[in-house]
Amino acid sequence: MSHLFKIGQRVRQAPSSEAADRDARGEVYEVIRLMPEDRAGALGYRVKSAAGERAVTQDEIVRA
Repeated sequence: MSHLFKIGQRVRQAPSSEAADRDARGEVYEVIRLMPEDRAGALGYRVKSAAGERAVTQDEIVRA
């Protein structure tokens, strides 16, 4: 499996049903690192916004 997003690309959090994530959905992040697959086989990314950095999986983000 290959990464869909590249370093420097702007992304947003994908829509989800979790109420805790609703506030973060509008925030734009920049991909700063491509990470290997986790134990479940999901590709990872390190993303950064004005509020800070976080690790996400490929299915948690969409193009901004």
